[in-house]
Amino acid sequence: MTSVVSARTRADLAGLNASTAVLAGGSWLFSEPQDHLSGLIDITTLGWEPVTVTEHGLSIAATCTLAEVAATEQQPGWRAHPLFFQCCTALFGSFKVWSVATVGGNICSSLPAGPMTALGCALEADAVIWKADGTDQRLPVADFVTGNATNVLGTGDVLRSIEIGWPALQSQTAYRKIALSPLGRSGAVLVGRLAADGTFVLTITAATSRPVQLRFGALPRLSQLDAAVAEVDQWFTDAHGAADWRRAVGRVLAAEIATELAAGAR
Repeated sequence: MTSVVSARTRADLAGLNASTAVLAGGSWLFSEPQDHLSGLIDITTLGWEPVTVTEHGLSIAATCTLAEVAATEQQPGWRAHPLFFQCCTALFGSFKVWSVATVGGNICSSLPAGPMTALGCALEADAVIWKADGTDQRLPVADFVTGNATNVLGTGDVLRSIEIGWPALQSQTAYRKIALSPLGRSGAVLVGRLAADGTFVLTITAATSRPVQLRFGALPRLSQLDAAVAEVDQWFTDAHGAADWRRAVGRVLAAEIATELAAGAR
């Protein structure tokens, strides 16, 4: 690296290119050689508020750390509040990493086991992107990640925040994670969300190359849910689990989630 620029305004991001990258927490950036980079632009100096409650729901800045996500204060009616801490526990890292790793960095690395991707997808969050041409783009976090370590960002684009609406925050949620070892990287992370109108959405991450969501108008029968999970074709194999194992545990965890939500609904 030959330079590190502290961004103060959006205009300072104009220097982003193929050899200059965004720096936030740096927990992934500094974990392996980045020989193609000659410079960094630090966006933590932009002064974004980590977590903001708005009239529409909740805005989480890309520079918000996992520690700040886990400490998000519950508001009246937020039945989904436990999910903030639960998803942070899926990170492969110590509490020290929680203090530097950021929501934006975790989502933009777009690794299958990204816990903030799981949180954003499960709560139907929108990703707000500052485009290199000065415009803004908004799309679901579930569509932001396109594959293993790939996403929709173009050169010079920056993830600004993720925005979660009130209906999702008021939903009942159930969370499951499994790994091959107690402290290992997640092999599968599943989240079920049961909305006030009865809609049920199952989000599958870590076990699939990109987020997968199964949506039902009402809480499905276990056999119906099992069949839908079995038909998912995104399971993959790596050092953290084989595809057939991920598919098998996915079916088990999905059933546990549906049973838990059904009990809570009653």
